[in-house]
Amino acid sequence: MPGAVTRAQLKQVADNGIWGVGAGVNREAADLGEALVATLQGTATRSLLTPELQELTDRVLRSATVGFPWIEAADKVRLAAHTIKLKTTEPRPLVIVPAGWTPVGWPLFEYAYLCLALRGYHVLAYTPRGIGLTLPVAGGGFVDGPFTSGGTIDVGGPKDWADGTSVIDYAVRHFAPSRIGFLGESYGSGIAQLVAAHDDRVDAVVALSTWGNLATSLYHNDTRHMKAVEVLLSLTGGPVERKFDEETQRKLADFAANRNIEQVVAWGTERAPEAYVEATNHRGVPTFFSNTWHEGLFPVNQVLTTFNQLTVPKRLNLWIGDHAVPEGPGLTGPLDGPAGPNLAMAEAYAWLDHHLLGAANDVPTWPEVSSQVMFTYKTQPDPGSGNDSVVTPAVREPRRTWEEVTTSTERWYLADTATGGDQDGLLGSRPASGWSREFAAGGLTDATAMDGIVQTGKAEWNGNPKSYATRAFDRKQLAVWATGPLSADADADPKAARRIRGLPHVRLTVRSSAASTTLVAYLFDVAADSTARIITHEPYTLSDLVSDQDVTITWDLQAAAYDVPAGHRLALVVNSRDQLYSHASVEGSTTTIGSPPGDESYLHLPLG
Repeated sequence: MPGAVTRAQLKQVADNGIWGVGAGVNREAADLGEALVATLQGTATRSLLTPELQELTDRVLRSATVGFPWIEAADKVRLAAHTIKLKTTEPRPLVIVPAGWTPVGWPLFEYAYLCLALRGYHVLAYTPRGIGLTLPVAGGGFVDGPFTSGGTIDVGGPKDWADGTSVIDYAVRHFAPSRIGFLGESYGSGIAQLVAAHDDRVDAVVALSTWGNLATSLYHNDTRHMKAVEVLLSLTGGPVERKFDEETQRKLADFAANRNIEQVVAWGTERAPEAYVEATNHRGVPTFFSNTWHEGLFPVNQVLTTFNQLTVPKRLNLWIGDHAVPEGPGLTGPLDGPAGPNLAMAEAYAWLDHHLLGAANDVPTWPEVSSQVMFTYKTQPDPGSGNDSVVTPAVREPRRTWEEVTTSTERWYLADTATGGDQDGLLGSRPASGWSREFAAGGLTDATAMDGIVQTGKAEWNGNPKSYATRAFDRKQLAVWATGPLSADADADPKAARRIRGLPHVRLTVRSSAASTTLVAYLFDVAADSTARIITHEPYTLSDLVSDQDVTITWDLQAAAYDVPAGHRLALVVNSRDQLYSHASVEGSTTTIGSPPGDESYLHLPLG
């Protein structure tokens, strides 16, 4: 039985959402969800809730009947579920919520289900197959938690699509809904899109912290996103051999060993909503996306690729932070909690209200894209935590389409220092050739995308972006090119020297003393004191190289919305390894960056 909910716990949930220590589930949020469930079930022997939450559950119980069924899938696998059925004889719309990739299962978002019910929806939440807590027992074997579904995890595959249809069949029999929408966060968001593409009874989708292509989320530019997979495997709630069937275990093993990668990519592509975008477009399913600039699990560019292929009514919100950080507090706790209104969820609900309830809200006038500009919030010191807290939210920029986010571009050419000495290289306005810079490959450096998935982004969201000491970067293991201090354009923005908007890319000529190497390019905003904040990054792996033979490559960095303050410098840093990714750099080898005549190396910046 969970303990009584306290106001301190509600503030903690408002600040941290679903995430606890590292990339683990926030136990406070899980306890809050389970306390709400126990109250609805009538199993709590005393009041567990604050007066406001008790009133919330009382209001729902007065207007609806709650249930906790098991839904049988087509192959007889049983799915743990939760229903809230409104007490009405008139048809009402239904929102189906597949749980995220979490050992808690569907109870983690109980607060959101109650909010949906009070907005006028029937609600059906379920734990996707295989997801949920599975614990070993004395004497051998395992026992599943009360909210764990049967079967093994299909990772958004055909069995999950079929389960979505079984859930809809159940809903039609028990609710006779007027319309059906899917709302999902993370894993549930991918399932929501995939079910909508395969079942014509889905009328709207909200996909939060979502993926468009699972394959390119986890393997891109010949580089495996190792830390992302490690985090995901830690959240299944049980051992790999129990949670996945043999085929999926083989795919995971192949990914880890960097073998049969074409088959792994095909497996991931089958689970990509992008692969079925024509079906979504044909049916015209209104689709709402949410993602973050520094997303550690499903990087933003692959979401943009899918979003731009959609021709349906659509919306893309891009936020500061990392996976599930913006919407997590609103899914798990009071929408207007200690951290203030949760706009990520308020707008998701407005989308459903318009497309399912027929609400005459302002959704039809929304532009397709809203970008939160990184770190434009105002903060003040929080004596209790020793960190800063946000007092004025970051600027959000609406744009009619993604294509209108970038209005111009500029190119910064990589050059050597004027003296050719040991100083950092330059970023200049004119092509520069005939130089080279080398560094030792294979080592981790202080130039890194983040300290840890979720935690660095959560700190960003809460007003504390990571600060880098660029003077401490080991120039023996990386290369740096920087502009001089940048001046503001008084006509455009008197405070910002550059308004980066869109996808930067880099073009480099590379050679290696080894047959393979990995490059990781980072773009930093560097202040006058040489401290820096990261704008964006992206890795690229090269193989089958001929020793000391040049190869020229061009690749996109992750999209960004970032204002570089006047007087700051831009710095491009390139190293050979980041703890987030696999790497093919050989320790002891040398990587050389050059700029041959007619094919000069450069950084391409999108501006807006």
